[in-house]
Amino acid sequence: MMKLSDLGFDQWFEAHAGDYHQEGCGFARISAVDRGSYLLKNESREVPAELSGKLSYQIENSIDLPCVGDWVTAQYYNNDSEAIIHRVFPRKTFLRRKTAGENVDYQMIAANIDTAFIVQSCHFDFNPHRLDRYLVMAADGHVEPIVILTKTDLITQDELDQKLTIITSVTKAKVLALSNITGIGFNEFRQTLSPGRTYCLLGSSGVGKTTLINRLIGQEAFDTKAVSGTGEGTHTTSRRQLIVLGQGEMLIDTPGMRELGIIGAGDGVTMSFEEFAVLSGTCRYPNCSHEHEPGCAVRAAVENGELSEDRYSSYIKLKKESEHYEMSYLDKRKKDKAFGRFIKTAKKTMKK
Repeated sequence: MMKLSDLGFDQWFEAHAGDYHQEGCGFARISAVDRGSYLLKNESREVPAELSGKLSYQIENSIDLPCVGDWVTAQYYNNDSEAIIHRVFPRKTFLRRKTAGENVDYQMIAANIDTAFIVQSCHFDFNPHRLDRYLVMAADGHVEPIVILTKTDLITQDELDQKLTIITSVTKAKVLALSNITGIGFNEFRQTLSPGRTYCLLGSSGVGKTTLINRLIGQEAFDTKAVSGTGEGTHTTSRRQLIVLGQGEMLIDTPGMRELGIIGAGDGVTMSFEEFAVLSGTCRYPNCSHEHEPGCAVRAAVENGELSEDRYSSYIKLKKESEHYEMSYLDKRKKDKAFGRFIKTAKKTMKK
């Protein structure tokens, strides 16, 4: 029988277990989330689950809802074929973004991830600025990033070398190049996976994430759509789900994300643009925005060619976006809490 440790319940979670123990309950991991319904994976099986009424009442915003990869305290019923989720463990690591559209809120992608594979196609999907966003997301949640370039069969070796040079100029993360068609690079990718550890695939639709999973499993377990005339494929992943591979590695596939907004990820921006953070310490003003202030070491480095203009633009854009959305989010939270207090006061008044 599988043990919880095989599913990633390591010493970090063991240390929290006493606080989250509940009589008549056990611990399990969220393996899928789909429109408010959940699947839990424990030592013996996978079962559907729902939130307890108390937990639903206690959750104040969407970021507190269970997401794929979360550990929870669950009570089983109906011959252990269904479950009720009572508590959600703290998250060791996480991946999140701003919700798509105009609504300013967090959307959890996955939790308790050891490594995020950031997948970009060598063909039309290749986008260094989008890669910056994924790297910030990983750094914000304290997740190790590894960059994967797929579809190397669609370009020449010289073109591949150019793309690898671009990537290594913006990140110290490990980079793997592979082709699902020829199989080149796949063994190196396979060797990065270890039993008991959790990995997440991030990237746009059609970059080859689902095909990678099918290749790892050794069969067409998940649907992929035909490759288009442009050489780009599309895939049909519609929900985030945790898959346990044959050697005990865990992989979370995610739907392609068209929007990748950054919210409240100041530390992630700082860690992803480390060279800017180092220079910031020598700016004339400690709160320098690196835009207009005199004595800015960052702008001076850009002007003398030490830092690229393109990377500087990406840094400033992500920094401002993160700060702007964080202020909007905090303002929204204040209004929501004020409205909640108003409703409670009104109910008390009506009872008198």
